Amino acid sequence: MSKLRVGVLISGNGSNLQALIDACQDTNFPAEIAVVISNKADAFGLQRAREKGIPALVIDHKEFDTRAQFDDGLQHLLDHHLVDAVLLAGFMRLLSPGFVQGWHNKLLNIHPSLLPSFKGVHAHEEAIAAGVRISGCSVHFVRAEMDVGPIIVQAAVPVLAGDTPASLGARVLAQEHQCYPLALRWLAEGRLSVVDEKVTIAGAAEAEGALMQPVS
Repeated sequence: MSKLRVGVLISGNGSNLQALIDACQDTNFPAEIAVVISNKADAFGLQRAREKGIPALVIDHKEFDTRAQFDDGLQHLLDHHLVDAVLLAGFMRLLSPGFVQGWHNKLLNIHPSLLPSFKGVHAHEEAIAAGVRISGCSVHFVRAEMDVGPIIVQAAVPVLAGDTPASLGARVLAQEHQCYPLALRWLAEGRLSVVDEKVTIAGAAEAEGALMQPVS
């Protein structure tokens, strides 16, 4: 059976990209990374990809007059590499509604909070300020609105007394590295379906057993 060909979009360090690369190194994993694309030439994630022989490309958003034109250029690269699904892994650009709709239920994102709480780029700061006892991460299908879409998998971590955004973020990131490959596996195996904007996972009992549990 052919593997799902994935394009990963990044803007920075690419630690979630590395987790995906590591998962795809397993010959039994049902997906492969066809291309990594960054809007920043100095993104370290590009080096991570190149070290594994994965095509790593740069498309500078500053060279385009509009977001739609940038997205058209991005689409061209994804089409050229025969991509079946797109994963956002720290990609710090808002995508146009047309692009998102074109990848409907084939475009995933990972966010460092238990959505729908604490959307945006300051999730850890906001979680600590709100005094919540539990935070975590979410992998979800992307919709046109930022950090909105059917949730595939979440992992919970405690918010500890004295936590800083950095210390909380480190614990959440460890769970992100488990959740994203898991969500990709389910997608590649054709186990995910969306009904009324809620995700159903085929083989629900097995899937629930694989979900991350709260960690210390």
